Amino acid sequence: MSWPSWEIGRALGIPILIHSSWFLVFFLVTWSLATGVLPEELPGLEAGRYWGMGGVAAVLMFLSVLLHELGHSYVAQRYRIPIERITLFLFGGVATMRKEPPHPRAEFLIAVAGPVVSFVLAAVCLALLFLAESAPADAQPHGLMVLGFVLAQVNMTLGLFNLIPGYPLDGGRILRAGFWAWSKDFHRATSHAALFGMGFGVLFMMAGVVIVYEALVGDRAGSMAGGVWIIVIGSFLVGTATASRRQAAIRQSLAAIPVQNMMVRTVVSIPSTLSLDEAVNQYFMPYGYGGFPVVDEGRVVGLLDVDDVQSVSQALWPWRLVAQVMRPMSPALAIAPDAPALHALERMTQEGVDRLVVLQDEQLVGLLTHSAVAHFLQLRKS
Repeated sequence: MSWPSWEIGRALGIPILIHSSWFLVFFLVTWSLATGVLPEELPGLEAGRYWGMGGVAAVLMFLSVLLHELGHSYVAQRYRIPIERITLFLFGGVATMRKEPPHPRAEFLIAVAGPVVSFVLAAVCLALLFLAESAPADAQPHGLMVLGFVLAQVNMTLGLFNLIPGYPLDGGRILRAGFWAWSKDFHRATSHAALFGMGFGVLFMMAGVVIVYEALVGDRAGSMAGGVWIIVIGSFLVGTATASRRQAAIRQSLAAIPVQNMMVRTVVSIPSTLSLDEAVNQYFMPYGYGGFPVVDEGRVVGLLDVDDVQSVSQALWPWRLVAQVMRPMSPALAIAPDAPALHALERMTQEGVDRLVVLQDEQLVGLLTHSAVAHFLQLRKS
């Protein structure tokens, strides 16, 4: 079962989501600061103040992660790459791009933007810390100074960690940009960079196991949590890198397969003059499809899917026509039968649809859906 996420706002026009796992990390970071770092640096305070300061520090840490991702997103938007969302989750944050960078230089600049933001934030925190230390001892804001030092460490660590040359980390994307420029093959470059990511993930897991072992043998329970966390990060890197490598192989094969090899050839279309109530009872319910091309006098005029129908109150279905609710036909919703299947999938992602009309000489010859692509790949795999 997938864990839910909640939108908490927008930045640069991008939805900002918090994943359920974020609350676990928020608690662990707050607890670690409130029971360890802060009492050591600021002895003599009440427990409630430690927890309050720890919570503020945890929020600022995740704000640093958000700014890191916004650095990536800002540069991506400069290259007209839509950002679907930024999600804060267990391992930090991720900006979801709706298409790949147009060339290696763009990939490099997008990847390096995040660490640059982190290093700038670390430098700002250290500069403010230096200014605070220059004040008289009795006027120094010791609590803010400790908080600034922690944030400087977090941002420096965030920047350096992300520069590890293993995909999907930023350093791995920089490495992919180099492989891409050298090989002129984006998918092969992704596969090579992901291989490095798998290698670094294994190294992290091995290092974590060693730390846990030494903690058990040496009776150092405090370091065991760090070792376990390193193992978790390593397994995450291995898993995501393996999935990225597998996806790169699939996308490379789809680049050589035309749409006509996997499209649905027997297409059921809906007249534009039907009411939504008739469309549901005569088409969606009997056929069980997620959407249909809309045809008017032999010409495809749009697409109607389940989401379009559900956007209208059921009480209005008898009085609302398909033509009023459908997504009007446009070049972005059509694909030629000889076009690479990969281009069709990229277009579906960009347009936020799960099907494209296949047209030849303006005539409907097929329908390409995500499920048809998945079925084709499953048959080839077997």
